[in-house]
Amino acid sequence: MAEQKEKKAKKEAAPKNVGESKPIPKGHVNRLQKKYNDETVGALKKSLNVKSAMQIPRLEKIVINVSLGDATQNPKLVQIAADELTTITGQKAVITKAKKAISNFKLRENMPIGTAVTLRREKMWSFLDRLVNLALPRVRDFRGLPNKGFDGRGNYNLGLKEQIVFPEINYDRVDKVRGMNITICTSGKTDAEGRALLEALGMPFRK
Repeated sequence: MAEQKEKKAKKEAAPKNVGESKPIPKGHVNRLQKKYNDETVGALKKSLNVKSAMQIPRLEKIVINVSLGDATQNPKLVQIAADELTTITGQKAVITKAKKAISNFKLRENMPIGTAVTLRREKMWSFLDRLVNLALPRVRDFRGLPNKGFDGRGNYNLGLKEQIVFPEINYDRVDKVRGMNITICTSGKTDAEGRALLEALGMPFRK
């Protein structure tokens, strides 16, 4: 009994990461997802001039990828980046490995070189909400997202140079500033449909 109390006291006294993400309650509807259901669907139906709600573009998934060129010199960096990505997204990140060896870059086959995570449903909506309303406004000299990030099929790619723009990351614990690539996949068939959806959800594109 005394040992249990001692363990509990140590756990409560241990320092906590201020920006650590909390698990999403089951059945929770993110405010951005609620906005899509209550407002965006109707607005897009009019602006895109479609008859069926099934034709309205929707979010399918968000893929976040962190590539680490210096991982060939220090493999521990991959696990650090994976832990940070897990903290940011609230979902365990997987470690990606090299598919083939490249001797000029001292790269061996199956060597860990990065980390990635694929978000769907509640965690996808939660991440996009924090990206739009918290992370992007904290980017230095931010003037809006470029339009050239669309791939021709309604999906959008953007790069962030610093992981510290996410409030989940405790700046004092960061060993190195590193960036990430974010791919937002939509059901839109064209870039115009994809952009209309993302703009309606608050993505700040350049005029």
